[in-house]
Amino acid sequence: MLDRTRQAPDRDALVLLPESDERGRAVSVSYRALDAAARELAGWLQERGAAGERVLLLHGSRRQFAVSFLACLYSGAIAVPVPVTGGRGHHEERVTGIVKESAPCAVLTDAALAPDVSRLLALQGHGHVLCLAADAVPGHTEWRLPDLDRDTIAYLQYTSGSTGSPRGVVVTHGNLLANQESLGRLLGTGPGARIGGWLPLHHDMGLVGQLLHPLWLGGTSVLLKPEAFVKRPVRWLEAVSRYGIEVSGAPDFAYELCVRRITDEQLDGLDLSRWRVAVSGGEPVSPRTLRSFHERFASAGLRPGTMRAAYGLAEATLIVTGGPAPDSGADEELTVDAESLEQHKLRGPRPGKPVRTLVSCGTPDTAATTVRIVDPETLEEVPDGKIGEIWVAGPGVAQGYWRDRAATAERFEASTGGAGCQLRTGDLGVLHHGSLHVTGRLRDMIVVAGRNLYPQDLEHAVQRISTLFGTGTAFAVPAERERVVVVQELRTHERYALDLEAVAKDVQRCLAEEFDIAVGGVLLVRPGTVRRTTSGKVERAAMRRLFLSGGIQPLYQHLDKELMASAGSSR
Repeated sequence: MLDRTRQAPDRDALVLLPESDERGRAVSVSYRALDAAARELAGWLQERGAAGERVLLLHGSRRQFAVSFLACLYSGAIAVPVPVTGGRGHHEERVTGIVKESAPCAVLTDAALAPDVSRLLALQGHGHVLCLAADAVPGHTEWRLPDLDRDTIAYLQYTSGSTGSPRGVVVTHGNLLANQESLGRLLGTGPGARIGGWLPLHHDMGLVGQLLHPLWLGGTSVLLKPEAFVKRPVRWLEAVSRYGIEVSGAPDFAYELCVRRITDEQLDGLDLSRWRVAVSGGEPVSPRTLRSFHERFASAGLRPGTMRAAYGLAEATLIVTGGPAPDSGADEELTVDAESLEQHKLRGPRPGKPVRTLVSCGTPDTAATTVRIVDPETLEEVPDGKIGEIWVAGPGVAQGYWRDRAATAERFEASTGGAGCQLRTGDLGVLHHGSLHVTGRLRDMIVVAGRNLYPQDLEHAVQRISTLFGTGTAFAVPAERERVVVVQELRTHERYALDLEAVAKDVQRCLAEEFDIAVGGVLLVRPGTVRRTTSGKVERAAMRRLFLSGGIQPLYQHLDKELMASAGSSR
């Protein structure tokens, strides 16, 4: 950042977009202005002994988040980005849990949020933690360049918790720089690139990919608020069109939302010809979504080959794979026999039998990253074409979890074949001609009658039943034998006009016909019931806990006797 400021001080570092054209104009922040604000806040942090200490960042303002994060890097403090709670109970619980574990010396927030954040800290017994509006910090404090090396901790990235409680991934300056170099090689980005999107900046895709990567390149980060995208998805594509964004990305659901909600009239004014790489990652990638998005927006100039699935996780800083397929004939999609996939075997389609299509998540940056597929039981590496757990090694892999030695040893210090410490991702996949195809998540796996079922496959099948279906999730509940539960949101307020019992039976019938399983429970619920992380992932573990504790209020439910016993008397 310091070098980029010296090289081009007046270049736009940030372009901050309003929610709509009617609600303001885009605001540009130069490298000179961003650097000066970061130095000023960094000096204040140094004066208060924050070097080496944790500083929680809780910002609604994208500009102030960027300033605060850079100020932590400049001062030697350890940044801890967290989401704005918005008054939502489970987000408040998550933030207070992070405060308890990370023990920050201060919380930096916006002036508008400071009273509510202070109140939350006090209510949860953390009133002693200094809470400060970062945009109101007094200036005129001298900043000194700290003594940093590649092993110095840069920030704690609290994982989204889709499969467990949030944990703080320890990311060093060396991890961050190595992953920036890998991003550049895999995505083909260079100096001056315009990169951006709407992803939350406390999340690894938004932070590392859409804020820090363009700044590392000396380019421009073009940022839209997540709320603006959700309200009007075309705002994302308008930003790509108007500001010449060449690399942007989002989870699969965002591309599906664009296909479903952007009208022909909105499509007419778009020019997507400069969009070179559209990354899909952060959750299972649907081949149907990729095809539908390209077909829908090809008339706006979206070029063939722009859509690219990628794989990454916070424990590897961000990206693991996402490079173009090698010349060895790797397929972008693999259509395989569904029954064999359930047995962790990869076989071609059989006539008249169900199939599954696996999307390639690209290749790793072989200059820095090694990806192995390992049998999760024997811990032995399996050959290409065999399904196993994805293990990763390289300088972008983080140091472990903050103050959690047992979890660090389990996840970050795995070894196979004398290859040294590697990261166990907890994800299942297969390497095919050098490209990674992700098949599911080890901990989310549903095992029925000895068959391994991927919950995202069940969820996608249910989604096709009705256009009234919103977000849904499937998970297994322990009982005398594991039972499958589906929680499905209905996009309608006219529930009394629907035969909800018939809708639930349609869900059961669909999964019985497609997967040959008996669904033990179907809960039809209101929009917003199914929990997602701030990056859009369904929180299956959280929904399972809610179900077992009786915390779901359904519009209609069908539960078999075993599930009624599992759910307890609270139901």
